[in-house]
Amino acid sequence: MKDHIERMIRVDQAGEFGATRIYAGQLAVMGDRGPHSGEIAAMARQEDVHHDAFNALMAERGVRPTALHPFWSAAGYALGAATALIGPKAAMACTAAVETEIDLHYSKQLDTLKDADEEPELQAMIAQFREEEREHHDAAIAAGAEETPAYPLLSAAIRLGCRAAIRLSERV
Repeated sequence: MKDHIERMIRVDQAGEFGATRIYAGQLAVMGDRGPHSGEIAAMARQEDVHHDAFNALMAERGVRPTALHPFWSAAGYALGAATALIGPKAAMACTAAVETEIDLHYSKQLDTLKDADEEPELQAMIAQFREEEREHHDAAIAAGAEETPAYPLLSAAIRLGCRAAIRLSERV
């Protein structure tokens, strides 16, 4: 299998895992009665489906996971809990920021795969997940993400962290 395809699968699995951990941290703080808890729980279930799909693909193709898995577990949970502690809109700001980067990331992967005319099944999976991530972004914006105090700063910091996580998970 081509190395770049293995990197794509590895980083996408790590990203979906990180998303499940962010939502777990948010729900641990907010509980099931907080503002937007129902939406967050629904997004978390969808991320579980994405994560499971990449886990299956990794097992099928013998792709190793990132060695940073334990770090992403703690970091994702901490990010989710911290933003939820700031407030429900900050939790949504986290979702909006993460999903902005994931949309860009998945779009670049799709461009690469389409240009090389390879991996139609992986293309379809990434395209479907990208659309669902876009829905998460839009729901977060509709829930007031941009009303979070210091939203531009919070969003920029989270997006920078996402870009770093993507680069590291592709390689480590």
